[in-house]
Amino acid sequence: MIEVLRSGPLTTVQDLGRPGLAALGVPVSGAADAASLTLANRLVGNPEDAAALELTFGGASLRFTRPSWIALTGAPAPWTLDGRPSPVNAPCFVAAGATVDVGVPPPGLRSYLAVRGGVAVEPVLGSRATDLLSGLGPPPLAPGARLPVGEPAGDFPGVDVAAVPGPPADPVLRVVPGPRDDWFAPGALALLTGSPYEVTAQSNRVGVRLSGPALTRAREGELPSEGMVTGALQLPPSGQPILFLADHPTTGGYPVLAVVTTPDLPLAAQLRPGDHVRFRLA
Repeated sequence: MIEVLRSGPLTTVQDLGRPGLAALGVPVSGAADAASLTLANRLVGNPEDAAALELTFGGASLRFTRPSWIALTGAPAPWTLDGRPSPVNAPCFVAAGATVDVGVPPPGLRSYLAVRGGVAVEPVLGSRATDLLSGLGPPPLAPGARLPVGEPAGDFPGVDVAAVPGPPADPVLRVVPGPRDDWFAPGALALLTGSPYEVTAQSNRVGVRLSGPALTRAREGELPSEGMVTGALQLPPSGQPILFLADHPTTGGYPVLAVVTTPDLPLAAQLRPGDHVRFRLA
């Protein structure tokens, strides 16, 4: 059992989400940085899709009531085990009754804490993920919450540490054009890929709201609602892009100028308010 002593700004249970249900209006959700989640699970011998904790800006304090193996990945937050500094991207043994305190990551936004056996909250529609848009899954953690831990399902890996670089100082996301780039004035895609954009404080797991050169439309009116994917750069009338993340809606009516490539989505998930990001054609 994991006891939540302090939950931090936002800590949720996440796995790889609910794929295949968009036609029913159910978003995929799941970990915003899926690569970091799967790495944390591999480090403690879990299946890659096991549920773990996603910590936004760190800040959580957790007590483990039984001996456990854990790993912290993603944004490299400093963390301590009963007051002792401990490494990221490495499996660590936690004795029964020990407390884990996670600080604020210097770069990056989201850290992932996996425990051997996985976080065994009740699944909803086949997933244990918290979806902040639809309300599916367990609520965000609060002090006093108690999380069950499952039984180990695989062999323990013989890995001491994973050599993973932290988030870059000047992130660049690769994009492919469209599907509605024809709704924009000539040169809009060149402006998007030629100028830096700043991440605003209105960003969340639904999407990263960006501030920079406005991208002008060539058409009036709105599209009928159509399917949306993670990584879509949707343009509301303000011309300021919104980069959809894990909890984005399944449909939308604003045109999409470009889509971030799948391999760069983990990098997008680590953007924090005040960061500057650039886009380039894949």
